[in-house]
Amino acid sequence: MVENPVVKPRVATVALVLTSVGVLILLVLFLAIVPATSLPPSVSLPLVAVWLAAGLLLGWQWWKRITRSREWQALSAARWRAFNTTKQSSGTTTEVTLLSVDAVQPTGSWVTILWNRFEHVQPAWLEALPEPVWPGSILLLAPDPAQIMPGVPWPETYFIRAADCLAWAPAQGWRT
Repeated sequence: MVENPVVKPRVATVALVLTSVGVLILLVLFLAIVPATSLPPSVSLPLVAVWLAAGLLLGWQWWKRITRSREWQALSAARWRAFNTTKQSSGTTTEVTLLSVDAVQPTGSWVTILWNRFEHVQPAWLEALPEPVWPGSILLLAPDPAQIMPGVPWPETYFIRAADCLAWAPAQGWRT
């Protein structure tokens, strides 16, 4: 399964937090009860093994999620650095947020975009790019002066050529 690189991975979920709290409560109870009752090793060793296995599994889950989140943050920061470098080295640019991908076709995609500077939402045709496009991406575009002109109404559908899409970065990673 291909994961959406735009969505920041969640570290803590309700299930993981509740399971962790439950295992910690059981650990405290185990540490309080075993010395007081002097259970035989045939009972206490399997309990220790079960608790240790649960603790290791939970620790591995937390480590995996934290690592994935850190990797995503590093990739997001790199995308934003490249985005800003491209923005500074290019001429006239504009930023649009990809709100949805409505239909994917071999030559491109029908998308809904938000012009960030003007807060204007409109449908657009986005030519096929080398990388897949994801809702939640911020695209850096070289606007087409034939479609967007001062004093003229917005076009009903904006056509985005692949060559006009200069860079992209995840909206959730904004200012990381």
